[in-house]
Amino acid sequence: MPPKKAQVQEKVLLGRPGNNLKSGIVGLANVGKSTLFQSITKSSLGNPANFPYATIDPEEARVIVPDERFDWLCEHYKPKSIVPANLTVYDIAGLTRGASTGAGLGNSFLSHIRAVDAIFQVVRCFDDAEIIHVEGDVNPVRDLEIISDELRVKDIEFVEKALDALGKQTRRGGQSLEMKKLKEEEATVGKVLQFLKDGNDIRNGDWTPKEVEAINPLFLLTAKPCVYLVNLSEKDFIRKKNKYLPPLFDWIKKHSEGSPILPISACFEERLALMGDDAAAAEECKKLGTQSGLPKVITTMRTALNLGSFFTTGTDEVRQWTIRKGTKAPSAAGVIHGDFEKTFIQAIVYNYSVLKELGDEAAVKAAGKVMTKGKDYVVEDGDIMLIKAGAAKS
Repeated sequence: MPPKKAQVQEKVLLGRPGNNLKSGIVGLANVGKSTLFQSITKSSLGNPANFPYATIDPEEARVIVPDERFDWLCEHYKPKSIVPANLTVYDIAGLTRGASTGAGLGNSFLSHIRAVDAIFQVVRCFDDAEIIHVEGDVNPVRDLEIISDELRVKDIEFVEKALDALGKQTRRGGQSLEMKKLKEEEATVGKVLQFLKDGNDIRNGDWTPKEVEAINPLFLLTAKPCVYLVNLSEKDFIRKKNKYLPPLFDWIKKHSEGSPILPISACFEERLALMGDDAAAAEECKKLGTQSGLPKVITTMRTALNLGSFFTTGTDEVRQWTIRKGTKAPSAAGVIHGDFEKTFIQAIVYNYSVLKELGDEAAVKAAGKVMTKGKDYVVEDGDIMLIKAGAAKS
């Protein structure tokens, strides 16, 4: 008898499933969030001002995702219509010490964070006597600790409520399968509570797929992936030096290992945006020997959200579709149209990298690189797909 193949347990990701995921710009008041939001989104939304809580209700905008593959495909096909991928970004009101107990815009602010799927955490690392700091002075590590503590305290509150609700159900007793499941869930939620009380963020835990299934419905703030945006002065951004960076990096490595850290200068990005012309902005960057940090901010967040892309191409339209990595072909088809998922037959697939290497579709076909894939095919980032589906039932 040949040995049985060990079953690979499918990894379940923290966070809600889906392709239309949102990110929120978060930080203490007056750290440059709204200025950064306006620069990223190239809009006049947001409310940059030199006082706390200038932003109250979160602003929302969609940001085009920069992607050289999409640009190449548009140049190659010269289509009548182009539709790039985008990322939804929210500018969320500034947090303050005591937010978890309602200070400042407290509970409203935290509910806004709860509604997004990932966090851009802006940390102020520039000195400017004209821009007040809610804590009195610039100290990035202290600021990070304030935000971390406030989010964790709120999570503890959420988890305690969930544990209390589960306890009321399990106290009924019994041996049913439903009761067994409730008790397992209660044990997981109890483990999560202790993990938080020990000073840890949920995203840093080593959770089993079953535990993740119990954690995700709690929508915990510290479970969300986080990208740290280190807001520097224009001078420090260009010279890539700042006195606050070493302790800041040490803190993030210790408390949020693996989370991306991106230096950015909100005032520099604002200056580039005000030029109103991409060519002029590019010329300014060339003159200063630097480049805008915004494209990397957007692509890094997509990676943090575990998002990828596939393309549909032709002379009529080139479109970039957003999917969660690991998505199977029928679900990817459903992103194009809900009926396609239900009536999916097969997908004709080849990857962008093959097309670019060989030059055109005819060469890809001649090389035997066009594949016909069924329902179990896991779509790869950069796939070019033609979906075949049946007629939807009326």
